Amino acid sequence: MTTTASPSTSAEAIAQGRASLGIELGSTRIKACVVDEAGVALAAGAHAWENELVDDNWTYSLDAVWAGLRDCIADLHRDVRDRWCTELTRVSGLGVSAMMHGYLVFDSEGEPLVPFRTWRNTYTTEAAAQLTEAFGQNIPLRWSISHLLHAVLRGEEHVARIDQLTTLAGYVHWKLSGRRVLGVGDASGVFPIDATTGGYDAAKIDAFGALEAVADVPWSLGGILPQVLSAGQDAGELTAAGAALLDPTGTLQPGAVMAPPEGDAGTGMVATNSVRPRTGNVSAGTSAFAMVVLEKALTGVREEIDLVTTPAGDPVAMIHTNNCTGDLDAWMQMFGEFARLVGAELDETELYRLLYTHGMTGAADGGGLLAYNYLSGEHQTGVASGRPLFVRAQNADFTLANLMRTHLYSAFGALATGMQVLLLDEKVALDELFGHGGIFRTAGVAQQVLADALETPVSVSNAAGEGGAWGMALLATFAARQATASGSDLTLADYLADVVFTGTEFVTAQPDPEGVRGYADWLEHYRAGLAVERLAGETLR
Repeated sequence: MTTTASPSTSAEAIAQGRASLGIELGSTRIKACVVDEAGVALAAGAHAWENELVDDNWTYSLDAVWAGLRDCIADLHRDVRDRWCTELTRVSGLGVSAMMHGYLVFDSEGEPLVPFRTWRNTYTTEAAAQLTEAFGQNIPLRWSISHLLHAVLRGEEHVARIDQLTTLAGYVHWKLSGRRVLGVGDASGVFPIDATTGGYDAAKIDAFGALEAVADVPWSLGGILPQVLSAGQDAGELTAAGAALLDPTGTLQPGAVMAPPEGDAGTGMVATNSVRPRTGNVSAGTSAFAMVVLEKALTGVREEIDLVTTPAGDPVAMIHTNNCTGDLDAWMQMFGEFARLVGAELDETELYRLLYTHGMTGAADGGGLLAYNYLSGEHQTGVASGRPLFVRAQNADFTLANLMRTHLYSAFGALATGMQVLLLDEKVALDELFGHGGIFRTAGVAQQVLADALETPVSVSNAAGEGGAWGMALLATFAARQATASGSDLTLADYLADVVFTGTEFVTAQPDPEGVRGYADWLEHYRAGLAVERLAGETLR
């Protein structure tokens, strides 16, 4: 992140409406971030939420979406007042990001037809297989088009009444601006994108229409999909009705330039300045994904690799895992409970620092311990229905350090499995990875684990914990800049490199030979034990 602005300059940027606002609806938190014209974070707000399992479907209610957004913005207002003694009444740019994929459909009156189906729902196996064969491209289970075909194949009643299909970010953007659009990065998790045109792949649109299953539907796919926009293009503005939805107090006024809504993968790339070929990033949270910007096409269809884009439309290979920090956090909560039981007053940051750091003193191969962090199924390792599982051999070195190191290894186990296909089989060139997300807040721990797991340098900046809300705020700033008469002189990549990240300091972890050997040995045992995890997932439903 660029150098911190002076207090007077920051307060003026907010008071004069020159700041921009980014909002991200993540899996466990809704976050908001306000930045100045150079991308410096000035204030933040947050709201905690959780998905629900309703009728075997992972979902968030739309009422919870708006209640959470309003609480997040109220928290942001409090932070602005506390830090800068002013009010956030206007912003220059505004953008919305959210967890990618999933299924949100509406009728011609704008009413939802079914509850939101999130990316965690992996029951679309048959539909994804049909689409992969028809398109000659891997179509993941969680993509919106897989969910759509799944509903068609099941003969669901609502299918005939679909007027609009969108993502969570696209839905919120529509309500705030009145525009039915998607940023190209988010759209690339809905339907394949043509790198030449920057829009949906027309040949694959035709291939979908030719499927026997959709012969009798009363709509065309092109007619129900949102318009695709790249970063900086006109995506409308915050309307009066939209401002009232976000902030019923009336403090936040309409008129902000709206950035194209993006997915969390795209904002992660922006937040780490990894939008050029041969760069990539790893975003680690409830799920994890690696995004590697390609300089050439892959050799063929790879079920482990999703083909998506940057927010500017450049092709990206994505390795996505459904599980990352969820099980690790559960263990940390248990250790926190023990600390309180013995009278130790540790805040969460210190608890994580102590245990993460101690974990790195454990054996490089985990000491004979294994952990599977599968709160849900994991396609990278062929596990249809997962269960968190901890396993140790009879002669294992069962210490706290090895336990923590093993859980840190497990957080990236499925990701490392998929990345080997990309780096070893496809021989994709990758000079450096950038990490962001809460797991990287403890310096030198998860960063080193990932560098060893992938045999690739991993860099983390002081913005590593800022996450997607900050990345979306940067896209909002870029959109506001592009809307001005002199704003079209920089590409997104140049804007990030020449304006936002000029003063950013990155700390880079190089792969450690002992750690590389240790993780490789641990991963071999991890793969061998997958049969136990699959059995647990099948028998403990």
